[in-house]
Order: sequence, then C-alpha cells, then structure tokens
Amino acid sequence: MLHSRKLVYINEIVRCGSIRKAAARLNVASSAVNRQILALEEELGAPIFERLPKGLRLTAAGELCVEHIRDVLKNYERLEGRLRGLKTPQIGKVSLVTTVGLASGPLPAILSGFIAKHSRVQIKLRSDGGVTTINPVLTGEVDVGLGFNIPATPGIRTLANFDVPVGVVLPPGHRLAQEEGPIDLVEVVQEPLVLAQSGTSLRNIIDLALAPLPLPVDPVVETNSSELMKQLVKAGTGLTLLNPLDALAECRRGELVFRPLTEAHVRHQPMKLFARARATLDSATSLFIEYLMQELIVLVQDLKDRGHIPESIRGSA
Repeated sequence: MLHSRKLVYINEIVRCGSIRKAAARLNVASSAVNRQILALEEELGAPIFERLPKGLRLTAAGELCVEHIRDVLKNYERLEGRLRGLKTPQIGKVSLVTTVGLASGPLPAILSGFIAKHSRVQIKLRSDGGVTTINPVLTGEVDVGLGFNIPATPGIRTLANFDVPVGVVLPPGHRLAQEEGPIDLVEVVQEPLVLAQSGTSLRNIIDLALAPLPLPVDPVVETNSSELMKQLVKAGTGLTLLNPLDALAECRRGELVFRPLTEAHVRHQPMKLFARARATLDSATSLFIEYLMQELIVLVQDLKDRGHIPESIRGSA
C-alpha cells in the first residue's frame, strides 16, 4: 500500500464508532488500533477523538483529518482500478447512494442492464432516507448520489436534474383507478391515506400540496418506507402519494395504478444526480453515469408519454 495503515484504522473507527468494533472488522488487536491513533495524534499535535463513555466522537481536528483520509483512500482505490484497467479494459468499481424508493423502483432494472453490458464493473449500492442521501457523497464514502429535493450544497456538483412530481398511487380495483388522467387532490383526501412520515423530503412536498385544501388530512398510516406504503395500497388499506418512478415497476405489472395530480396541486420534486465537486471520476464511474443518465431520460419520457408527468416539466442533463 502507498499509505499508512493509520488511515485505514481511523476510517474504520469513524464508521464503527468504537475501537473494539473497528478492530474486530479489521481482524487486529484493539491495542494495535489504539496505538495507531495515539501515534497520529502525537504527530498532529492535537486529539482526533473525544473519548466518551459510549464510544468515540471526532474533534474538529478529527473532522479535517477524516476528510483527508477518505480522499487518500478513495484516490488509492481509484488508482487500483486504473491499474486493473490497464490489464483488463472496463474493470472497476462504482459506489452509489440513493433513496429507498428508487432502490426498490427503477434502479434494479437499470443496474441489471448495465451489468449485462459491463460484467467486469462492480457496483456498490446503498440506500438512505432522503435527508441523508447527500452526506455519503460529501464525505467521499460513495462516488455518486441520486435523490430528491437535494439542495444546492458547497462541495456538490450536479450531473443531471429531472422534475418528477408526486401523484396518487391506487390499487387497480379502486373506483378512482377506473379513470385516467389527472385527479383532483380533494377527491383523494376523502379516502384513507397512507403517507410518508413527517420530516421526510417526500412528506414536505406532500404537505405543500395539501396545505391549500379546506379538508383536514389525518393518515391512517405514516411510514418512512415506500415499500410498505405500496404494500398497504395493494392490500386496500388506503391510497398514497408517491413519485411515479417509485411505483413504476408495480404499475407496469398491473399491481398498482398511478394518476398525476391536476395542475393546481402539482408541486415540483426535483430528482438530482450528483457527485462531489472536487472528485475526479474514474472510467468505470463515468461509464456508469452516462448509462444511468440515458436510462433516466428514457424513463422520464415514458412517464410523460403515459401522462404521469406534465409535458411542460423538463429535465436537464
């Protein structure tokens, strides 16, 4: 390796929250890990961690140190990929973070298609709630993020933007599913509702759409799981509000029906593909991003053709 084992040890401690857990994952003695921390703190002349009863917490110096460590480790991983690529073209790793809904919605088919064409590229996918999707990209833990309502953030660069407004998801046998086209939200809120949990980015968009209505809204279920929301709709527990990509697979199989909201109730929900501003993307990641963007463009156009997204809403890539 071209760097000290201290970097690996400290990065693992931050991930695990304790020396003991990090040592177990690294298969080394806790005392060895602790010595490496003490040695680096002596070199830096400042403590990296605060020792707390329930674990360790980074100091301000530690935050700066970990940012540098993750840059070094990511660059080393990129170097390894490039060296492997000299021997075998199109080999490498891609790390992606996205929302739970997208991970269970359109991404499985997209990833399968990419791997079928580029079988030597390994993909690491993690899913997070909308409020944390941006953090793994900022810290350098992953290469690329795909999420909704991502604010403009220093250190983050936008690769593509798509507007995918929320609509109503219904079981096929529901009376409101017998018609096509936009639906008035007033009709929807008179039915039992299964909604995203308060405080999530999806619920914030839903609340904006519900705010002008004269009727109170009291969901029968609130959850941060889009998969649970879809299952409850299938079971007839209630209707829900989701973006059409989250329910695309079920709608194609005829298990659910999606109807967009009338223009008066549409609230923009931007979907952003993004990366860290200072990061240099390797060939495998660039290849994946190009493929993903093209697939998303096709999906969004398909939703427009179905009338699930107004034609007036555009995406940019």
